[in-house]
Amino acid sequence: MNLTIANLLPLLPIILASLTAVVVMLAVAFGRNHWWNATLTVVGLNISLASAIWLALSQPLAPQMVTPLLVVDAYAYFYMAMILAGTLACCTLTHAYMEGYASNKEEIYLLLTIAAVGAMVLVCSRHMASFFIGLELMSVPVYGMVAYTYQRKRSLEAGIKYMVLSATASAFMLFGMALLYALTGNLEFQGLAQATTIEIVNSPLSVIGVGMILIGVAFKLSIAPFHLWTPDVYEGAPAPVGAFLASVGKVAVFAVLLRWLIETPSAYSMALRDVMAVLAVLSIIIGNVLALNQNNIKRILGYSSIAHMGYLLAAVVSGGILAIQTVQIYLLTYVITTLGAFGVITLMSSPLRHDDADALFNYRGLFWRRPILTAVMTIMLLSLAGIPLTAGFIGKFFVIMTGVKAELWWLMGAVVLGSAIGLYYYLRVMVTLYMATAGLKKHDAPLNWGQQAGGVMVLLIAGLVLLLGVYPQPALVLVNIVSRTLLGG
Repeated sequence: MNLTIANLLPLLPIILASLTAVVVMLAVAFGRNHWWNATLTVVGLNISLASAIWLALSQPLAPQMVTPLLVVDAYAYFYMAMILAGTLACCTLTHAYMEGYASNKEEIYLLLTIAAVGAMVLVCSRHMASFFIGLELMSVPVYGMVAYTYQRKRSLEAGIKYMVLSATASAFMLFGMALLYALTGNLEFQGLAQATTIEIVNSPLSVIGVGMILIGVAFKLSIAPFHLWTPDVYEGAPAPVGAFLASVGKVAVFAVLLRWLIETPSAYSMALRDVMAVLAVLSIIIGNVLALNQNNIKRILGYSSIAHMGYLLAAVVSGGILAIQTVQIYLLTYVITTLGAFGVITLMSSPLRHDDADALFNYRGLFWRRPILTAVMTIMLLSLAGIPLTAGFIGKFFVIMTGVKAELWWLMGAVVLGSAIGLYYYLRVMVTLYMATAGLKKHDAPLNWGQQAGGVMVLLIAGLVLLLGVYPQPALVLVNIVSRTLLGG
């Protein structure tokens, strides 16, 4: 096909984000200035976000094909906006975190921007080639970001561990794609569906191919039993990088997984649903149980993310339009809450420390020193636990409603049991925040922290978590439009 301006216009957010990466790279080459490079990144990503919103409001809702590799529709714009907003939050946190870093600070913004471009390519993918390219474009910069503070042994170890295991998962996925191509001669999602017959669906190579792709995706999403890297990498990575991994990285992979399952119905067979149901139960139980004895808050959030991916899989297994809407609303609430939780950890941490402020004893009696920061963390923990009047409750409510409608009683039993277990360790962290100790120094934080970019950002996120919990209707209307677009309705 001939590419014209009209063809490329739907890709404007990706193009602008890519130009931002080039500008930041040139700025670093011409002169190192932390504030200047961070500002360029934030401005470029804001322009890209504004273009995504403008196109979503002005373009027709019908899917627009940009070569056989990419499709841009309301679903893609929704996730592109979420990815860009999440990346902007991570950039803000990174600026606060890296301010006192003695080595080169500027390259991390380049890596963040490139990873965001990869995530946006993922959510527009309708072809196995763009699926793999987007995944690697997002993953490779993250290797460097995880090990960025390489002077800390845990950070370097986490970077190497994530790189080796992620490369292995990518190899599984690539081999699975090769098997499907050998069977069908097609790599487009819809082309795979059209070329697939009953004989192909039931053939061993097809089962193995789909299974290997699912293994690669399960690794990226930290789904048990492919979760072992998660707590170690979350603990070793700089706090704002952990925020990116837990939010933007999960959103992009889950978005393309959902599109693949819907556009390739043969892959979404009952056998695969049964496998995904088992993985959901394993993730819920393992994630919550292993978090019980943790004394590191980043490891707790790592195991918590495993459990939350299990809740999302439970919704996917239910099937139907309601399940698709549930995934959108749950991802929205999860991303906002996770960014807020990691935002607090970032504002408490510094790269000058041997480790981030991630041990629970760092938060003992935090209320008496930093009451506003403690209030934000409390809201995030309540939301992760799914307590009413927070965004997390809306997501958990929809998961249970979807499962009940599909009559998946045993799966919903696992969701309820996992939520009950999770409530224990979330409350354990909250109790630590308010536990006073003898000789505790009060108000040791700068009084103007809330006026700084990082402090303002976490306060806005806390307000958004409460707003979604009290008045979710606008988000539900938006999610309904996005879900119907994905289904072609």
